Amino acid sequence: MGRPYLPPPYPPSPERSAELRRRFAEEVRSERPDLSALCLLIGAETDGSLDDAGIDAAQAELDRLAGELPYRPGGPRAWAEAVRRLLGDRHGFHGTPGDYQRLESSLLHEVLGRRRGLPILLSVVWLEVARRAGAPVYGVALPGHFVVGFGPAADRVLADPFEGGRVLTGTDAELLVVGATGAPPDPSMLEPAPPLEVVQRVLNNMRAWAAARPERSDVGLRAVELALLIPSHPARLRYERGQLLVQRGQFVAGAEELEHYADLIEVVDEAAARKIRQEAGTARAKLN
Repeated sequence: MGRPYLPPPYPPSPERSAELRRRFAEEVRSERPDLSALCLLIGAETDGSLDDAGIDAAQAELDRLAGELPYRPGGPRAWAEAVRRLLGDRHGFHGTPGDYQRLESSLLHEVLGRRRGLPILLSVVWLEVARRAGAPVYGVALPGHFVVGFGPAADRVLADPFEGGRVLTGTDAELLVVGATGAPPDPSMLEPAPPLEVVQRVLNNMRAWAAARPERSDVGLRAVELALLIPSHPARLRYERGQLLVQRGQFVAGAEELEHYADLIEVVDEAAARKIRQEAGTARAKLN
């Protein structure tokens, strides 16, 4: 169940992992991917203690919270305020700077239990609870900070789950974007984020967390391998997977992945492909 000197969470067994990945691959290719199911499968692939009963319990908790929302409270602002009062005020869902340092902040089952998490995972809670209650809700992937939107573009209301669901003014949203990019927001940034984009961004956060902690390259590798199951994934993920395999001492498998990536990019960047094949050769040499 993982290396004894590492803190939890520990990964599931190989058999359990294979089953979870099969289910994940099936869900991401479905006509309407289920965001909460995908996030919980990510959680189970990262945390071997999350079994199917735990996944069902997390889904039931989302259902229960949705049942506490008022019936059709009104327009977009009324929905945003109702969800804020329920999740932010009554149940205490919010985030703090320290949550960026915790892997649990990217795992939906942990966020439901701790009432704490990264902006995107707290937004998943907002989205799934509000959606179950019939709200016109969607994710908004602002640069560097994920929020939720209620209602059509003409009278859209944005809320920030990381701040307990605080309803944002136009200036608030602009400041978030300027702070992340140095430029004012483009209208396209406010478009609803499809479920698979949300899932990819969750996995990106996990990869970034693991990249800053070389001893947890296992987490990074699992996140990359799940991301590779998503249709239209970036080809460069294969390069990252190869590097992680080499880092973890799987030199042959890593070299093969690097060579495969070099084959993919050779047509557009022959020099880069040559350099990556040299990396693969270096990896194979480590076996001697």
